[in-house]
Amino acid sequence: MKAHAWTSAMPGVFVVLWSTGFIGAKFGLPYAEPFTFLLLRFVIVLGLLAVVVVATKAKWPSDWRLAAHLAVSGLLVHALYLGGVFGAIRHGVPSGVVALVAGLQPLLTASVVGPLLGERVGLRQWLGLGLGLAGVGMVLSTKLMGVSFDGFGWDGMAFAITALLAITCGTLYQKRFCTGMDMRTGTFIQYLAAMLVSAPVALLTETMQIQWTLPFILALGWLVLVLSLGAISVLMTLIRLGEAAKVASFFYLVPPVTAILAYVLFDEALSPLALAGMGATAVGVALVVRKP
Repeated sequence: MKAHAWTSAMPGVFVVLWSTGFIGAKFGLPYAEPFTFLLLRFVIVLGLLAVVVVATKAKWPSDWRLAAHLAVSGLLVHALYLGGVFGAIRHGVPSGVVALVAGLQPLLTASVVGPLLGERVGLRQWLGLGLGLAGVGMVLSTKLMGVSFDGFGWDGMAFAITALLAITCGTLYQKRFCTGMDMRTGTFIQYLAAMLVSAPVALLTETMQIQWTLPFILALGWLVLVLSLGAISVLMTLIRLGEAAKVASFFYLVPPVTAILAYVLFDEALSPLALAGMGATAVGVALVVRKP
């Protein structure tokens, strides 16, 4: 009974935890450059995971091919997705635009799960995906009002599109090749691959200077423990247990929940259109995940 209750609660837990990542980034990024922030985050996560692996005597992959698949998944989900988001923002793309580009993920996932994974996406699910995307657009509309699209170029948008492709390919790749991983050693390999890619980017493109303020330390701790360990573990479990299109649809709920958190923490306004968008998004996701 308890296991069933936890399985039912996982989508909601994932959405809330994943949404706090944007809040944590808002607190921490003023004190460190993006890829320096990511590199430090990965290093700390690897240290904590190493302790867990040793203490629990977790088994490493016996097949080198699984280890290679885990490294590819880590590069996509951690290094390229997060690097793409941070890189886009660094090149002047407004966060609302980045979120809107990333919001295409569920539709992109649904369009390829048939050929790649043999999953069928029905008419009701397509309607739900479309309604969810419309809801995300409504939620983000107030953030996009007055945004000048002349303030950034294709280099910034290339980062945003990279993030979209990376998280889409990463979830599909994880579902196709990595569902048999041990969560402890598998996650370690994924973050190790992400760190090895992020390190030279930070070294070559940033000063790597950090202001060790209390807000930065709290944000870093939250992103390490709650996001990099907690939310990612829940996401990997959802991918293992569920259909890729259904799991991807949960990402539609992230912008609305982030907007609510921003309202509570930063007193950011919630317009009637945004509230209506939250309702549309929730209905859209319900249509996707509802059993026939």
